[in-house]
Amino acid sequence: MDQSVSPYLIVIVLGWVLAQGLKYVFAVIKTKKIGNFRQFYTSGNMPSSHSACTVGLATVVGLTDGFGSALFAIAFLLASIVMYDAVMVRRSSGEQGLAIQELIKLGKTKIVLPRAAKGHTPAEVVVGAALGVVLGLVVFFATK
Repeated sequence: MDQSVSPYLIVIVLGWVLAQGLKYVFAVIKTKKIGNFRQFYTSGNMPSSHSACTVGLATVVGLTDGFGSALFAIAFLLASIVMYDAVMVRRSSGEQGLAIQELIKLGKTKIVLPRAAKGHTPAEVVVGAALGVVLGLVVFFATK
């Protein structure tokens, strides 16, 4: 393997760029508007870029260093925590944020609306993870 090019970093960057790009494409298809550029940097929606990056990294680590290695175990743990957090924690806090926004609007107060960060549905995380596996395989064989 060419040591000047890190497959670990390549898969992370590709995972992020491709997943965020797909979010934009899906938003354009859904809204039929091409100007929704926020999809390139916002959290939430299909697919999960966090899942794509961490699973892609775990895939490259497993293929390069072995699926029995300590490094793969760490990468697997990281990916698992990130995906669990996206569905269970960030999604829940995002729904709570939306509820708080609604209460503020109904109360007609002058309180500034807080930002409600979106998490992910299980499907968004699974698609992001699948994208990560595919990218991990491609990057591994392309940099081998």
